[in-house]
Amino acid sequence: MKKMIIILFISLFAVPGIYSQQNVKLAVGMKAPDWMFTDAEKKEFTMNTWAGKVIQLNYVDPDESELNEPFNEAVNKAIDVEKRLSREYFKGFGVVDCKSTWKPNGLIRTIAGNKAKKFNTTILFDYDAKLQQLWGMPSDNYTVVILDKNRVCRALFVGKIPESDNEKIIQMIIGLTKE
Repeated sequence: MKKMIIILFISLFAVPGIYSQQNVKLAVGMKAPDWMFTDAEKKEFTMNTWAGKVIQLNYVDPDESELNEPFNEAVNKAIDVEKRLSREYFKGFGVVDCKSTWKPNGLIRTIAGNKAKKFNTTILFDYDAKLQQLWGMPSDNYTVVILDKNRVCRALFVGKIPESDNEKIIQMIIGLTKE
């Protein structure tokens, strides 16, 4: 009886450990697992599409799409107006978390198309919440992930980025493009 209780007790701790290894919670310092998503025209993209570039990936619930608009505008200004950041070494883009919203996919693609034009970028679609499973991204939120050229996570921001942090993050991105 004692053996059975000990085995049961040990298995209570071992089983969750086995299951938790299937999903990775992306953290600063970790290499990000690759993925494949499509854009509105069904063209496939992976992180290797932008090999050798620092990546800013915005994982966005469409209901929160305006949350980090000031940050993205500051990044765009650093690229297009101030020329402090080069598209040759940096790629910022969005991945829409379609599963976290009530909005129909057609409406999401229209909204995303407008954002892609505004920010001169690419918008990809995560219809099945793959990044929630693969990277542990939260649902119903807006997450910004900064990856270096080797796809190591250098920063992760969940929710609204305070405008007072915009310049500090842009400086970090500029530094990563020079590594």
